[in-house]
Parts: sequence; C-alpha cells; structure tokens
Amino acid sequence: MSILQCRGLSAGYAPSSPVVRGLDLSIGEGEIVALLGPNGAGKTTLLTTLAGLLPRLGGQVEVAGTALPSGNARAAVRAGLVLVADDRALFRKLSTEQNLALAVAGGRWNPAAARAARRSAVDGVLQFFPSLKPRLKVAAGQLSGGEQQMLAIGRALVQKPKVLLIDELSMGLAPVIVESILPVLRDVAAAGTSVILVEQHVRMALQVADRGVVLTHGEVVLSDEAATLSADLGRVERAYLGGTPTLT
Repeated sequence: MSILQCRGLSAGYAPSSPVVRGLDLSIGEGEIVALLGPNGAGKTTLLTTLAGLLPRLGGQVEVAGTALPSGNARAAVRAGLVLVADDRALFRKLSTEQNLALAVAGGRWNPAAARAARRSAVDGVLQFFPSLKPRLKVAAGQLSGGEQQMLAIGRALVQKPKVLLIDELSMGLAPVIVESILPVLRDVAAAGTSVILVEQHVRMALQVADRGVVLTHGEVVLSDEAATLSADLGRVERAYLGGTPTLT
C-alpha cells in the first residue's frame, strides 16, 4: 500500500527553471527509501516541497489517498509529512525535554502540553534513543552533534508522522555516529512510519533502506531495491554521472 504518492511533481524557486521536473514517486507504508544523487540534484528541494515549505510548480501529492495542498506546511504536518531539516532547527536554549514538549504542543508552550509530552512522547522517543534520557534537562545547544540529530528525529517522531523526511542525516557527524543512528530508522519503519532519507553516504544509506532512488538534474534516473544497488555500486555511480534513465 502506498502511503505517499507523487505524480508529475515539479518543484523549484522559479516557474521558469524548475529544480525537480515531472517526478513520479511512490512510498509504501513502513518503507525506507534512500534518496540519492549529486549536489544540486533536487533532493532538498523535493523534501522541502513535500513538507509544504515550498509551493509546488506542478503535479500532485497524496498522503494515504488524500490530496495535499501546495505550499501549506501546517497541512503537510496534519497529513503526516514531517521534515527533519539538515540544520536540525532546534530551540538551542530550551532543554531536550522542552523541545519535545513544544512539538507535541504544536509550538505553544504550556504546562499541560509539557505533561502530555512527558507521559506520551518522551518515553516513546527514549525507546528509540535511550542515550537522551540523562540529557533531558540539558539545553539543546549543549548537546553533541549526534545527540542533536537524535533530538531532531525524536521531535519529528512525537508528531506521529506517516512519512518522516530526513535531509542529510550525517551532516556534520562522524561516520561512527551515523552508523549508530541509522539502524534506529529500521525500528521506526517497523513501527509503521515510512522514511525518505537523503544521505551523502551511499553505502550506509542503502544498508538501512528498502529501496534506493537516484535523482540527477531533478529527474529520477535510477530506482531499485537497496540490496540490488548495494551489490552494484558502479551502477549507482554511473547514475550520479548522468546518462539515460534506467528505471526498474
């Protein structure tokens, strides 16, 4: 069953020069898709558009069969599309727990929302990221890079997404930290949340993903099972360098 369906999606910052062109993409429930491609391929533009932060230039997006309006971030979150941006966008002066509580409260801080977060959300996040437990009272700005990324993902998860959009998970992180976070995405997917992961470390991304999709110049040039692509990384490299589409 497809939870997210894009048809003929075009996206960018000017109608005369779209970054993503006529993209068709379907994401299954509980599926992890590694969205790969060279710099400038349109990966971040695609996620930003799906999250409603950038109006579509054309095409349709459906979540669980319901059409999503263009350029409406609140509607995207309500529909179940939640973005973890590459800069993490944390409230650095607030504690880990307060960042989570704000996500539950929809940006409005109040004691009732904080209690609800502690009861329902924090415990759920700690199941995925137990190393955050001793850091709940620590300001987000004082967390390590890896802890900040865990918090950013956790904050997205408390919003109960149908599809989690993660842009450049490894940004600024050592590979060993990335390797400790990526397997958690399998647990997230097993719980029913689909994931679109933009990641520069191709091999690591394919190890955790079900499927890999390569964008080049805003178009899908390669799509296949992650295990198949992992066994033939030269095929992925050739797709990065351009060429005729090899959709499978």
